[in-house]
Amino acid sequence: MGGGDGGEDSVVHFVFVHGASHGAWCWYKLTTLLAAAGFKATSVDLTGAGINLTDSNTVVDFDQYNRPLFSLLSDLPPHHKIILVGHSIGGGSVTEALCKFTDKISMVVYLAADMVQPGSTSSPHDSAMTVGEEDIWELIYGEGADKPPTGMLMKEEFRRHYYYSQSPLEDVTLACKLLRPAPLRALNGADKLAPNPEAEKVPRVYIKTAKDNLFDPLRQDRVVEKWPPSQLYILEESDHSAFFSVPTTLFAYLVRAVSFLQL
Repeated sequence: MGGGDGGEDSVVHFVFVHGASHGAWCWYKLTTLLAAAGFKATSVDLTGAGINLTDSNTVVDFDQYNRPLFSLLSDLPPHHKIILVGHSIGGGSVTEALCKFTDKISMVVYLAADMVQPGSTSSPHDSAMTVGEEDIWELIYGEGADKPPTGMLMKEEFRRHYYYSQSPLEDVTLACKLLRPAPLRALNGADKLAPNPEAEKVPRVYIKTAKDNLFDPLRQDRVVEKWPPSQLYILEESDHSAFFSVPTTLFAYLVRAVSFLQL
C-alpha cells in the first residue's frame, strides 16, 4: 500500500456494522477470512446490541444507538483506509457515519441494507425491516403496556425462514441464543439526514442477496435504482444473512470491491 500520514503505510481496515437484533458476533466468519488474508477487520456492537451492556429499551435516538461506531471511527488513525460495511437496517448507521466521518472513509458497502441518499426519505416499503402482512415481530413494552413500544424482536418461529433460510443450522442455533430486542425508537430516527454532497463522493457498493426472504430482492433493486452505487454485486445463493450462508463468496466480493480503490 502507499504511504500514509507520517510516513506510515496505509492499512485497509474493514469495519462491520450489524443489523437489528444482531451484534458484532454475526461477522465472525468474515473477520476471520479477512484477517487471514492480511486485512484489518473490526466489528462493532451498537448500543444495546451484542455484549454492549445498555438495555436496548433505554436507547431512544439514533445518535445514541450509533455512538459505539462513532467512537471507534474517531479513534482510528489517518493511515487506516476504512471500508465501512453495513447489513440490513445497519445501512442507516453506516450512512450517518459516512456523513459524520466523510474524510476518514474510503468506501461504504451496503449488504442487503437500507441505502438512502442523505436529504431524501425512504419509503417504508423499501426498508429491510418491512415484511408483507405477516406479524413476525414481537413488540417490547419496556416502559409499560400503556406506553409506545420500546423494542422489537423477530418471533422465534420466523427466524429461520426470514433471517437464515440458507444458513448452516449451527449458526442459526447460536444466533437465536444471541439476538436481542432492537431499539424501536432509535431506529425510527434512521434516514433523517441532511443533504451531504461531500459524502456522496465516497464510493459506494451494494451487495444484493438473491434468496432473501426478509428484504425482497425486488425491493433491493428499487433501493439501488434510487441511489445508484459505483459497484453492484449479487449473491445468488444468499439469504438475508450472507455472513452465515455464503461467507467465502461475500469475502471474495469485498476483496474485489476494494481492489478498485486507489489507496
